[in-house]
Amino acid sequence: MGFVFVLLLLVIVFLVIVPQWKIYAKAGQPGWAILVPIYNIIVLLEIVRKPLWWIIMFFIPLVNVVFMIMTYNELSKAFGKGTGTTLGLLFLPIIFVPILGYGSAEYQWPVVAEIEIIERKDLESKAE
Repeated sequence: MGFVFVLLLLVIVFLVIVPQWKIYAKAGQPGWAILVPIYNIIVLLEIVRKPLWWIIMFFIPLVNVVFMIMTYNELSKAFGKGTGTTLGLLFLPIIFVPILGYGSAEYQWPVVAEIEIIERKDLESKAE
């Protein structure tokens, strides 16, 4: 019985905790932050460049689901992935978190931010 418990614990560590640690590290954040409750959400919000007040929304039932979907979508974008990865993170996190953590995806938020600024400027110039 003890062996099965240890084996299950190791599977959880390698499928959940380590990939999230790697995601945080790829984004230039401390990987150990994933182990600290609430602080891990604060760091995740920093990774996806969302305001700190969003943390309050994660404690409101039903609202937290909407904000988590938006956060996962921004996390996908920050690593150069699309809507498919967002859906995977939502519905199959045991598969897609390791893909993001162990895979070749790189944190691209500065590039994404520049693209959004350029798109915004294009829309403003077309509106004029």
